Amino acid sequence: MFAIPGKDPVTLTPAAIARIRALMGSGEVKGLKIGVKKGGCAGMEYTMEHATEIGAHDAVVEKDGARVLIAPMAQMFLFGTEIDYRTSLLESGFVFNNPNVVESCGCGESIKFAEQD
Repeated sequence: MFAIPGKDPVTLTPAAIARIRALMGSGEVKGLKIGVKKGGCAGMEYTMEHATEIGAHDAVVEKDGARVLIAPMAQMFLFGTEIDYRTSLLESGFVFNNPNVVESCGCGESIKFAEQD
């Protein structure tokens, strides 16, 4: 796991906490699992799903009753990310303010990370 002792790998805004708690309301859902996969015009995409179990290598972030699980392969890409939830007249959804992203596509669904040596 990519972590600094005592520091969560991601932070959650109050709006994100409220939405994640609502998604966890059924009791079956253990949290919101976040990952990344290859795809989209910029090269990578975020993935999100309801988690019904916590994997042994998932990074777990808990804040005020909200729980985010970060898939092992995504941890190095998401470190330092602020997760927000925004609502507008046309759409609502989670927003990732990720300092590791160097480029994104026009629709905002696809991202590119800095090349690693």
